[in-house]
Amino acid sequence: MQKTYRLENLSCTSCAAKFEKNIRALPQINTVNLNFGASKLTVDGNVSIADLEKAGAFDHIRVYPEKAKVEYVPFYKRRQTIEAALSFVLMLIGVIVSFQTSETDPRAIGLFGAAIAIGGYGMFWTGFKNLMKLQFDMKTLMTIAIIGAVIIGEWREGAVVVFLFAVSEALESFSMNKARQSIRGLMDLAPARALIQRNGELLELDTEDIQVGDMLIVKPGQKIAMDGTVLRGSSSVNQAAITGESIPALKQQGDEVFAGTFNEEGALEVHVTKRVEDTTIAKIIHLVEEAQAEKAPSQQFVDRFAKYYTPAIIVIAFLVAIVPGFITGNWDLWVYQGLAVLVVGCPCALVVSTPVAIVTAIGNAARQGVLIKGGIHLEETGRIQAIAFDKTGTLTKGYPEMTDVIAESGYTRDEVVKIAASVETMSQHPLARAITVQADGAYEYEDFQSLTGKGASAIVNSIRVSVGSLVWAEEEGFQIPSHYWKLQESGKSVMAVFSAMELIGAIAVADAIRKESPQIVRTLKDMGIQRTIMLTGDHPATANAIAASIGMTDVRAGLMPEDKLSAIKELQQTYGRVAMIGDGVNDAPALAASTIGIAMGGAGTDAALETADIALMADDLEKLPYTIRLSRKTLRIIKENIIFALGLKIIALLLIIPGWLTLWIAIFADMGATLLVILNALRLVKVQK
Repeated sequence: MQKTYRLENLSCTSCAAKFEKNIRALPQINTVNLNFGASKLTVDGNVSIADLEKAGAFDHIRVYPEKAKVEYVPFYKRRQTIEAALSFVLMLIGVIVSFQTSETDPRAIGLFGAAIAIGGYGMFWTGFKNLMKLQFDMKTLMTIAIIGAVIIGEWREGAVVVFLFAVSEALESFSMNKARQSIRGLMDLAPARALIQRNGELLELDTEDIQVGDMLIVKPGQKIAMDGTVLRGSSSVNQAAITGESIPALKQQGDEVFAGTFNEEGALEVHVTKRVEDTTIAKIIHLVEEAQAEKAPSQQFVDRFAKYYTPAIIVIAFLVAIVPGFITGNWDLWVYQGLAVLVVGCPCALVVSTPVAIVTAIGNAARQGVLIKGGIHLEETGRIQAIAFDKTGTLTKGYPEMTDVIAESGYTRDEVVKIAASVETMSQHPLARAITVQADGAYEYEDFQSLTGKGASAIVNSIRVSVGSLVWAEEEGFQIPSHYWKLQESGKSVMAVFSAMELIGAIAVADAIRKESPQIVRTLKDMGIQRTIMLTGDHPATANAIAASIGMTDVRAGLMPEDKLSAIKELQQTYGRVAMIGDGVNDAPALAASTIGIAMGGAGTDAALETADIALMADDLEKLPYTIRLSRKTLRIIKENIIFALGLKIIALLLIIPGWLTLWIAIFADMGATLLVILNALRLVKVQK
């Protein structure tokens, strides 16, 4: 039976690998999947939590059921912090005693020994067992180094190294927990219990027991526990947790609401449409955790490098200890230098340099309403050179709006709109709705008639008035002014308003451009995106007019879905990495073929969550520059981390030449590099829209 668990104290990638190996060795285990980034374990087999914790006892790994509320332990109460503090106190007293007497004073040696034992007992126990199995990880190398230091009489040096190691372990654990905090915040968003009306009875139930079709009662000031549709009531709902939108959305009858969002004002009765494991927030959490587990190209390179790097360091340390010793005869110095090489050569900083950046960036994006489905997509987004946009619903609002009104002599613009709205009141055509929605009232009408392909007519104020195409008006004998045709040539749908006796005016309707679209395109150009291309099925005249007003560098019109796919492949041949942004449904082939597929409006849209590499949950185009900026900064930080991790070690290793490398310098180079890359990666938390 497959079960999922949450883990605590999992702060080291090599420890995670060993933990997973220990679980695989347990009896009756079929499959094991350990997600280091999300600190999550999935096991298929007959195993208890006690068995799992025993497998992780070497690093005090705690295991909890997936739904359990994991209690947060403050930094100062953590085991690693307490051990580091005790080790420091004993080491400090030992240093004072050794300065007053000598480093070989039994009291000083006893204090240093106690500091080593308290600060490093866990490391020694694991290191000894690894040594027996010839497994050389960080703790094995540290154990050899400390024992070697003690053997050659460097008790104080050994105590300093153990204290620094204990401090770094405590800070590393704290930093990794901080990096994972964003996903834990998402997990705590939706309440565990909710008020349900079932068969006329009010029940407070666990969300796992709520069924599709139940009536969810949401009071003002409560979080919504389940996805559903509003049946009764009206309220402002803060959806920032799901979509990243800062402004609350008005929810009325028929509107969709999401689990984890906050009901601010009125009471709502919600028809539950999804089970708790299928809600949008549950899908987001699952996809984000899967994304954090997926290895990015940089991480794959680092893992391959570390596989050969560690054995190489062991060989170098052995040669440093033996060869100069034979030549000079100064065995104490060169054995000590060899031990320092072992410590400085630990690959911990290098191995953690990439995953901590990926975990932090993907978690931050999720909090901003951007769902990035893997480290590879995060890295590729930072490298894209061209972006292709679907037009309808992406660059435009996706529905027609009235843009221009022309009134002939004897009429005002408002009168033209009001007369047209009177005719179109009963029409189901989308263009008709664009007029009626924006009209300031309407006259009484009768005898409504709809003429397919032409328009509609009705008797208004005792006169039959028609609203329809310019061609229809021409057929009725009217001379259509040139500026009417120019409006139509600019890509707008122009409807003439006329009676049997006169031309009253005209109304132009178009799929309105999102007000933010021109600014977004300018921002992308400023960021160095070479080409912005519109791909649309619209008429070329319409497409070119919209592309010009937005500032697109290229436009391709009259495209079927398969044509968009061909266009993406052609763009990739020219520009290499190309992103496609669309609605995730009719653009699916192009989204799938592009280097990065970005779906607009992922919230509540299963197709967008499933097909795209990145989903902008709030249908907010302004999140696109943020996503590219985050991706580029992540790439930059990964490169910085790799340089820090290797650079500090190279500098420390060069100290071997004059014989200046000491154990405490070595531990600073190793643990300092580890903390540096983690803290550097945590800067990604501050990247905002």
